[in-house]
Amino acid sequence: MNISKILTIALILVTIFTNAQSEIIGKWKTIDDNTGEPRSIVEIYKKGNKIYGKIDRILKESDRKKLCEECEGDDYNKPIEGMVILKGLQKDGDEYEDGTIMDPENGKIYKCKIWIDENDPNILNVRGYIAFLFRTQKWVKA
Repeated sequence: MNISKILTIALILVTIFTNAQSEIIGKWKTIDDNTGEPRSIVEIYKKGNKIYGKIDRILKESDRKKLCEECEGDDYNKPIEGMVILKGLQKDGDEYEDGTIMDPENGKIYKCKIWIDENDPNILNVRGYIAFLFRTQKWVKA
């Protein structure tokens, strides 16, 4: 195989890897499970080799000043807007997993994995779970 074919294949592989990450990175609109209404904007970003996500903006004006009264540790009584809720996700194929997600409504932390919906690249599946029990939300590209 000549050098130009090797470089072309390497470039294609790098592009595929970069595109998969860039699909996750960005701002996503969370949807309330009960009402179906948009609730907040979460910004997903890369730090080192891991993925994190913080609540960039709470959409309901009356909720913007809410504090995380149920949280523990450093997050206790801190503003929910600006809080990092996705932590330490690592790429595994088409998914990011082995991280956690925190629910600021109750302060509980769950194992987490996220992936782009195979039918719609504007949908991010976010799954929080404990053992075999899980809940998956669909976030929409903002």
